[in-house]
Amino acid sequence: MRKTCNLAEAAEFFKSNDCFGILTHQFPDGDTLGSAYGLCSMLQQMGKKARVLVNGGRPPQKFLYLEQLVQRQDFNVENYVSVDVADAKLLGELDVYAEQVELAIDHHSTHNPFARIYYVNTLASNCENIVELAGELNVTITKDIADALYTGIATDTGCFRYTNTTSKTHTTAAQLMDCGCDAAKINKAMFETVSKNKKALESYVIGNMEYFCDDKIAVAHTTREILKRFNVPEDEVGGISAIPRTIEGVLIGITIRQKNDTTYKISVRTNEGIDASAICGQLGGGGHKAAAGCAVDGTLQQAKEAVLAVAKKYIEEQ
Repeated sequence: MRKTCNLAEAAEFFKSNDCFGILTHQFPDGDTLGSAYGLCSMLQQMGKKARVLVNGGRPPQKFLYLEQLVQRQDFNVENYVSVDVADAKLLGELDVYAEQVELAIDHHSTHNPFARIYYVNTLASNCENIVELAGELNVTITKDIADALYTGIATDTGCFRYTNTTSKTHTTAAQLMDCGCDAAKINKAMFETVSKNKKALESYVIGNMEYFCDDKIAVAHTTREILKRFNVPEDEVGGISAIPRTIEGVLIGITIRQKNDTTYKISVRTNEGIDASAICGQLGGGGHKAAAGCAVDGTLQQAKEAVLAVAKKYIEEQ
């Protein structure tokens, strides 16, 4: 029996239990990782045992600093918790724990319940939910916790540029800065630092962009062969999904990335109120109104045709 809970009930779950394994979603981003490491540090402060589980074993290179914010602990997990995971199928290789998840804390309006109990509050980032949870748990938000949670807020709002940003988002970020987080350092690492190989890849992606519907849809793609050519590891490719939407006049930006021999990951970013989650929802995915994703089996051409067939309908309705 799966049921929703409020924040106080979620806090009580942590107070009443011990030995937590915190699950993140596949292709981990700043919000799932910031939520996980922030929560892990909070639980350790309470005297609980906790550790973070990440697809691939460790965070992507740009998020490795988050590992240093928690203590390494050796124990048998008794309670699995997921953070920023909208659906069990998004757990990736961690889906072996899907049936054991006791509590899910999420901010996606498209959340598909899979945990025994779940807390969903559709704030700009899930890290904002963890900040509120810290208040319920009466833990001190240390600099390390603040750094982790600020990372998630900054990345999920595009450094406070996306339409999901609210006055509450800014207030929460200010609270974390008051707790000592190094906002300037984090923002530089997240938004102003890129390897020369990644920059070359970005140039290639832009140069090979395709446009449809009078340039209102832009489609970019990467394959494993392209990543190999530019010597860019797969875990550094995430930011490319934001590029198509930044082009003037584009309403729907689509990035198609090869996941394996038969599957492509599609990221959709939208402008002017077009619902990205609705587009991806028709292809078995989901997410937020301005940013969503899904996976399509087949060739690159088949993946492109599938998402374009849906996206073009939304342009026609404009």
